[in-house]
Amino acid sequence: MASDRKPPPASGEQPQRAPEWADGLKQLYDSVVEEDLPDSFKTLLARLDEIDPRRGGGGGSSGNSSQSPDDRGAQA
Repeated sequence: MASDRKPPPASGEQPQRAPEWADGLKQLYDSVVEEDLPDSFKTLLARLDEIDPRRGGGGGSSGNSSQSPDDRGAQA
């Protein structure tokens, strides 16, 4: 309800303290940030680091290139 809202503090007054749930939300965020990466994600990052940047990163051996088969054939 609009009547539950308090007007902003006038100049010279201390700003309001953050609501109680804000502390809990910050603690949750901090705990997620501090978590270790899963091994599967570390493996994926390592595989991505191995890709030769001169290849454009788009055409690995898995065939997941963003080019259509016709485009790839024209460049060969």
